[in-house]
Amino acid sequence: SQVEESGGGLVQTGGSLRLSCTSPEFTLSFNDVGWFRQAPGKERETISCISSRGVPTNYLSSVSGRFTISRDNVKNMVYLQMNNLGPADTAVYSCAIKNFGCSPEGIDYDIWGQGTQVTVPS
Repeated sequence: SQVEESGGGLVQTGGSLRLSCTSPEFTLSFNDVGWFRQAPGKERETISCISSRGVPTNYLSSVSGRFTISRDNVKNMVYLQMNNLGPADTAVYSCAIKNFGCSPEGIDYDIWGQGTQVTVPS
């Protein structure tokens, strides 16, 4: 895969996970990188994006104050730190890349990873 996510898993309510996004083919510091999620039977949600210049934009109010996007250009990684997780956060989380600025629209992103499952049992 051109973009790869990792770090998902099963976590109890109130727990934390850090998701990672990397690419064996692209230097992520040259790209804007977004995080998205999709729960079963629901539409995909845009969580946040970090621009190639390192400026974060948060799009999803339900995770405000709990989820933080960041990047480590030396490691070619973009992270999504997720705290105080609850059952409503259960979804497949994906990262995707684009150029020319962040966007809340998933259709604007060019390269997508396969996704990583996050499960928070109720």
